[in-house]
Amino acid sequence: MKPAEGKVLRRGRVLRTKLSHGTHRQGAATLKILLTEAQVQEGVRRMAAEISAFYGDRPLTIVGVLTGSVVLLADIIRLLGMPLRVSVVQARSYRGASTVRGELMINSDLLPDLTGCDVLVVDDIFDTGHTLFELLNKMQNLGPRSIRSAVLLRKRGRQEMTREPDYCAFEIPDEFVVGYGLDYNDHYRNLPYIGALEAAEIEAGKNS
Repeated sequence: MKPAEGKVLRRGRVLRTKLSHGTHRQGAATLKILLTEAQVQEGVRRMAAEISAFYGDRPLTIVGVLTGSVVLLADIIRLLGMPLRVSVVQARSYRGASTVRGELMINSDLLPDLTGCDVLVVDDIFDTGHTLFELLNKMQNLGPRSIRSAVLLRKRGRQEMTREPDYCAFEIPDEFVVGYGLDYNDHYRNLPYIGALEAAEIEAGKNS
């Protein structure tokens, strides 16, 4: 049974969290706030605790997926106490103002040697699942000892893959969200909360 929207996913059990329904004006757009800054930070702390409990003191290579995960990556590595290597990889299936998935492009030039390493891939949002698991499959070919995944958000009802991320902070409704690293047409990444763009705002972005 899938968790109801607005619940926090935690390994083996579900914790309730209330989605905010306020709004915030950002430039010309009005965003519906789904998760406040405080809620986001608490979810990241919970997820970091789950990761720490699993890996203990084992050295970990943590790889952030550019560009949406940069804020999450920066916050979560400061909550982890094991020996860490930090790297990034670029994987994109959405470009510019498009909301339609295209061909996945992966640039792994910045990755270190992963042979024999425990690897955790950190991404911003789990939507259909294609981007994350195509990336994990490609990285598996680089010879890591283990490879797991952590995402901030899981969008409800969008999954086209049977696999799930190993760690997920929140499940949200099927809305186009921005903030805390997530963008629309390269805007809104700097917002400290998670907000939803209305259809009219998305259409305006396509025409701008």
